[in-house]
Amino acid sequence: MSATGTWDQDTFAAAVGEAVWAPSIHNSQPWRFRRCAHGIDVLVDRSRALPVTDPDGRAARVSCGAAVCNLMLALAVAGAPAVATVGHGGAAVRLTPAGGRPATPRERRLHRQIRRRHTNRSPFAETRVDAGVVAQLAETAAREGGWLDFVEDEPGRAALAALTRQADAQLRADPGYAAELRTWTAAADLDVEGVGRQAAGAAPHPAELMPRRDFGGPERDATRDPTHEPVVAVFGVHGDHAADEVRAGMVLQQLLLLAADLGLAVAMYSQPIEVPEVREQLRLVVHRLHAPQLVLRFGYAPTTCYTNRRPVADVIDPEGRG
Repeated sequence: MSATGTWDQDTFAAAVGEAVWAPSIHNSQPWRFRRCAHGIDVLVDRSRALPVTDPDGRAARVSCGAAVCNLMLALAVAGAPAVATVGHGGAAVRLTPAGGRPATPRERRLHRQIRRRHTNRSPFAETRVDAGVVAQLAETAAREGGWLDFVEDEPGRAALAALTRQADAQLRADPGYAAELRTWTAAADLDVEGVGRQAAGAAPHPAELMPRRDFGGPERDATRDPTHEPVVAVFGVHGDHAADEVRAGMVLQQLLLLAADLGLAVAMYSQPIEVPEVREQLRLVVHRLHAPQLVLRFGYAPTTCYTNRRPVADVIDPEGRG
């Protein structure tokens, strides 16, 4: 801690170095971090908005929430944990010191997965996910203030897949969407942002259970999903306001890190959330009061290439330096 009772610059910068490994749509990394007299502010970087895919900034707020989760884990492991206040002033989240204490075993386990976790765009193996593992994921979501509804019956999975395909087709028919996607994929293998061909996995195939976004990966021969009982779920939180979307990101990252700790691969599908009428249909399918935030698939798959990240200096607000 510094003389003011907040984190010193080295602790702050090291924690930000972990925060930036959170997931974000198109790997746009829409966050900034500011060290101030009262703590750390995490802000949405509106200059990195996706006006077609994310016109209201929902996905950017979810991404910032995921970064906050990483940031809090890093501070806890450094022995300087934080308390989060969502929607503080102009910040997405303000972190304030919570006093010194050792990190818990759970915090240490999840922290170790921050740089190991990645969105998996490979075909999933025909390997059953144990029911106890599924229960751990659902319990974690509930404990952290969210919900994770697993779609376990064949008709339900078919309905979920159909909604995802409907949304994906509607998005791809929009020239503005296609142009925006190209902006975040062109030459991204050598860039610090976006999704390059190496990280994209193979090109999506029409016979896949649920269509992945096409980031320009190579064609593959597989013509079907080999998994007979895929583990798919709809994720959300109890609320539909901007602060709830930030909280959704915090809960989501807890789930993703736990999944990595359990040896699971995770694929994320946001297309049915990005089309309002499809999102409403999805809400009705899972019988929830509040709109879902993401569709997730859990299973086993080979590790794919990681997306790059911007340097820490690029995401720290100049007002917070020194």
